Amino acid sequence: MSGVLRDRLIVALDRPDLKSALLHVDRIGDAITWYKVGMELFFAAGRTAVSALAERGKRIFLDLKLYDIPATVEKAIRALDGLPVSLLTVHAAGGPAMLRAAADAARSLSSRPGVLGVTMLTSLDGSELPALWNPTTNLEEKVLGLARVCREAGVAGVIASPLELQALRLEHAAPFLIVTPGIRGPGDSAQDQKRTLSLKEALSRGADYVVVGRPILEAQDPRAVVAAYEASLTSSLSIERTGS
Repeated sequence: MSGVLRDRLIVALDRPDLKSALLHVDRIGDAITWYKVGMELFFAAGRTAVSALAERGKRIFLDLKLYDIPATVEKAIRALDGLPVSLLTVHAAGGPAMLRAAADAARSLSSRPGVLGVTMLTSLDGSELPALWNPTTNLEEKVLGLARVCREAGVAGVIASPLELQALRLEHAAPFLIVTPGIRGPGDSAQDQKRTLSLKEALSRGADYVVVGRPILEAQDPRAVVAAYEASLTSSLSIERTGS
């Protein structure tokens, strides 16, 4: 299967064990190139999970959201050497020194993965911000500020909700990457995601990659869900081109 989404949709492989994870990968087949390995699967199956995906020709986004002192984060990333990881995450709130250490460590790896700074989790909304940060700062301003720190530190890009995409893209042109979780279709439950948009809206606002997990993995036919996303996007693009 080929299409717009094959190389831009990242499936969040949030499964409790490698067997169930690979079952989903094999069911989806060639419809998707990218998979996100997060804490749940990595803590359950470790490096084997990454290697198994690579053996199937997949690209890996390792989403461990590292957040510690610079030396610890640097050593943790260097310990990944030999793993075919294309993207990995750290928390942007770790600060410039930690971000620079992460970027430097990633450049030393054989796979040279891009480091992405996680700005604000999509499970948070503006109502929770005063208790966590300066009460006079709104959520978008916080995301934009963290993105500036990431760019100045030399990381490849950020993770941000679709609601901040337009503002981020105005400040940060390509090749600065913006990877966007919180993608939901018309019939999808938001679950614990609070800042969501449709896949088409996210891509049109400037996302380089979009991340979708449960709406695909919990479907009876995950490949059909991917095809439906692709069809809706292709249909929308056709309508825009014809002006109807």
